[in-house]
Amino acid sequence: MAKAARPAGRDAAITGLATLELRNRLASGALRAAEVADAFISRVEAREKEIGAWAWFDAGFVRQQAAELDRYRASGRSLGALHGLPVGLKDIIDTAKIPTENGAALDAGRVPGKDAWIVTRLKRAGAIVMGKTATTELAFLHPAKTRNPVNPAHSPGGSSAGSAAAVAAGMVPLAIGTQAAGSVIRPAAYCGIVGFKPSFGMIPRTGILRQSPSLDTVGVFANEVEGAALIAEALCGFDNADPATSLDPPPRLLEIALSEPPVIPAFAFVRQPGWDKADAETQLAFDEIVVELDAQCEEVALPGAFAEALAAKDRVHLAELARNYFHYAERGRDRLGAQTLKAIDAGNAIPARDYLSALDWPRILAPALEEIFFRFDAILTPAAPGPAPEGLASTGSPIFNSLWSFCGLPAITLPLLLAGNGLPMGVQIVGPRLGDGKLLRTARWLAGRLTGPQGD
Repeated sequence: MAKAARPAGRDAAITGLATLELRNRLASGALRAAEVADAFISRVEAREKEIGAWAWFDAGFVRQQAAELDRYRASGRSLGALHGLPVGLKDIIDTAKIPTENGAALDAGRVPGKDAWIVTRLKRAGAIVMGKTATTELAFLHPAKTRNPVNPAHSPGGSSAGSAAAVAAGMVPLAIGTQAAGSVIRPAAYCGIVGFKPSFGMIPRTGILRQSPSLDTVGVFANEVEGAALIAEALCGFDNADPATSLDPPPRLLEIALSEPPVIPAFAFVRQPGWDKADAETQLAFDEIVVELDAQCEEVALPGAFAEALAAKDRVHLAELARNYFHYAERGRDRLGAQTLKAIDAGNAIPARDYLSALDWPRILAPALEEIFFRFDAILTPAAPGPAPEGLASTGSPIFNSLWSFCGLPAITLPLLLAGNGLPMGVQIVGPRLGDGKLLRTARWLAGRLTGPQGD
């Protein structure tokens, strides 16, 4: 029997809720998981043809999960932190019995037998797996099918294109991506949402496509800082199979993010390597932000070594990519995109001594970063050189993200700027390693300072 049509206004009232408010209504019983699932399914059905955010989506599977969660709630048992919240998963994250094709023709039809560590954690927290979001080929630079929800004639960024677009288009309140260079921060900035890349090693990567183990980091997308804090906290943990993780106490990301800073935050504005690649509109916007923040912001010059660090990061990234994607090239070079093949070949040509030397660079840069974070709460810098590029041939440049990924620092982008063509531009702030909660709190303060309070 066909489902009865739902009032469009009812769906919009649900999908338009701030993440914490949606979570609270689900927890209190004011909303059922089935109602929430139907509202977001309607949103997918309305916009997916135009946006192309999903690699795999099954409305029946979503409703099945929601019904089970409603039965669970009726049993009176305690609810998970993400009870009833739909979450999109980048299609490089293994999902048992659900296709995970890594954006690659060579992996077409691939269905894992086991969930990734974070998928298990999501299910235990009561989240609804909404589906698999489109990614660039093997999470690198060859564009996905996805279009920017703000203006479909422009790129959504990459490689977590579908995750960013799904949240921006209101298809899900939360989504998960990954970043080795700028694959969370850049698409979030282009699509006008919050993207949060935690400190390296905070979230286990077991069961996720391995590209560059020294850089790969799980990140999250939301419409507000609070939503990003909520899901990131639920994903943090230790996994013996991922040597980047550690047995630290669970972070209290949401609690800290919602708290008031003990003192007004101070920002170090840096014109990082590649500043000349930023368009005039971006440069002017950041000059204005510095003026607006006044005594709370000071321009700080990075030592010259930081300019050399970008090349070192590329050596690490490409050498590890070539090692991990070697089997793809062996199986079918003719079925890989030009950007992917170029990266594999470049990585193969890097001498071992150069790769091993490049691994030392984060330790070389650490003292200068420690000095900055001793004086300032966060680094302030653009999330991208400008708004999303026109056309779908390029996913844009990660030049303003790569340095922070290389150093393993947490970063977040906030949708606080608007370009003259109506496209969003992101304000990126970066915090000290393992200072994720404080960075989220600082980001929330900055969003309130420049635009008014976020969330509820």
